[in-house]
Amino acid sequence: MCDSLVGIVVAVIDLWYAALVDRMIAAPDSVSDEEVTAGDLIYGLSGILETVVYVVVIVAFLVWLFRVRANAEILVPDGHRRATPWLIFGWFVPIVSFWFPKQIVDDIWDASARSYSAPKGVFHAWWAAWLSGTLVANVGSRLLFDAEELDEIAAAARFDVVSVSLMLVAAVLAIVVIRKITDAQENLRSAVAASGAYRAD
Repeated sequence: MCDSLVGIVVAVIDLWYAALVDRMIAAPDSVSDEEVTAGDLIYGLSGILETVVYVVVIVAFLVWLFRVRANAEILVPDGHRRATPWLIFGWFVPIVSFWFPKQIVDDIWDASARSYSAPKGVFHAWWAAWLSGTLVANVGSRLLFDAEELDEIAAAARFDVVSVSLMLVAAVLAIVVIRKITDAQENLRSAVAASGAYRAD
């Protein structure tokens, strides 16, 4: 949720900075050196904040992923297509990163739901939003890196809003995915505990 809030703040700053650059293009004398300096500083810091929060969220997600994968392996030992190291490497290795993480999450869900036909609509939507946001963010970073003229900088800032919006959608859907898997495993744990207590009686 923190990542989503930061994303909203970054999107607002992107639009504000793009508007500032537009003013610099249309009427250079209307923008003071202090405004330019402050704009550059705020825009740069927002990018750093976004990156730091993103890394923290990714680490937290991976910790959760390892935990629920361990639980899923107890439930269905042979129901996982990817070995444990791919829980990390699958996100970073080129090409396979387009589908390995999704397969891992799908297998965890199947094991947790105790059904290979469990609905996966929200899982597909989450992955589509994640891939789209990541690809758009990479394009936006390239646009900003290559930008030399003021209009190119403004365009890159506005383009970043698109990637932030997609990542916000992915973040909301990720929360739903996390809740579905966590709740399924908690329900199974409660059912097993209740069954054990019943047999003990």
